[in-house]
This record gives sequence, C-alpha cells and structure tokens, in this order.
Amino acid sequence: MEDKTPLYNPYSSSDPSMNVPVTTGPAGAIMSPYLNFDPAYLGTNADSQFIFPEGAARTRGRLELSFSLIGGSVFIGAGLGGMNGFYSGLKDVQARQLTGANRRTQMLNFITKGGASTAQTLGVVALMYSVFGVVLSWGRGVDDELNTVTAGTATGMLYKSSAGWKRCLRGGAVGLGLSTLYVLFTSRDRIRGMMGR
Repeated sequence: MEDKTPLYNPYSSSDPSMNVPVTTGPAGAIMSPYLNFDPAYLGTNADSQFIFPEGAARTRGRLELSFSLIGGSVFIGAGLGGMNGFYSGLKDVQARQLTGANRRTQMLNFITKGGASTAQTLGVVALMYSVFGVVLSWGRGVDDELNTVTAGTATGMLYKSSAGWKRCLRGGAVGLGLSTLYVLFTSRDRIRGMMGR
C-alpha cells in the first residue's frame, strides 16, 4: 500500500499557528478567523444585516426608492401594454382573416409596439415624479406627504404641458388625485393621529 501524503503540505494540523480559536470565550460569540475581530464590536443588534455609520439613516431615501419605482413602472407598463397589444392584435387578425406566419408576425408587432409604448409612457411619468420628489425632499429637508402630493401634481402638469393650459391643469388634477389617494392609502395611521382619532 502506498502512502498518499502530499510532498508539500503547508497547512498541517500539528502547526501551532493554525490553532486559532473561533470563539471569544468558552461559550462566547463566534469570532471570524478571517477578519480577526469580534463581531460584538459592531453593535448589540443581532438582526442587523448592514453596518451603518453613526448618524446614518437605516431606511432608504427618496433617491434610492426612485430607481425601483422607475424600473417597476417600466416593467408594469410593458406588461399592460403587451396585454392590450395582444387583445388589439387578436381583433385585427381575426377581422383581416390572417393565417400562418402573417398572423404570427402581426400579433408580435401589436404586442411589441403596445408594450414598448406603454412602458415608455409609464417610465417617463415615474422619472418625472421621482425627479420632483427628490428635488422637493432635498430642498425642504424632509420627506413627507406634502412632497408626494406636490410631486404628483407637478408631474401631471408637466406631462400634459405641451397640450395647452386646459390639459395641463387637467393633468395636474389627475396627478393631485392619484397622489392624494396614494397618501391616504399609505399614511392612514399618521393622518388619523394628526386628526386626533
């Protein structure tokens, strides 16, 4: 029988430098052998997943939330527009009695164009809302319901501003209504507290 011991083994169990404890005490917290520090120094909150500098907020700010808002809006717009394109395409190909490859191509065109158009529209609206919200948050130094309603109103007005004053005001009213509904839905407890109920 042949000895299968490697010729070069730098990590021997008999090497005293490899005998590093992994705990801070007999029944203490586990200490990382790689970073060589006691994790207890990071704080008393064992549920924390991140290291925050002193004084830093533990929640995501308006700017960080805007990225997921814009991406989600584009994704939802693509889905809704694709479904609308599918329905419109189905009616069109049935009315024109297309078959085979022509039917498939026409359906794909309707789905793709409808999805892209709606995704772009919702993405632009979300981008404008996010820009207004971030600017208001930084300008006022606070992120509250007033910023949300103001950003929604300004977004509606700016989105419809090229169609004339009446449509601009109508777009602002739609933005005001949607943002007010959002605030009423998400901040029910805070609003009840302000009204004394």
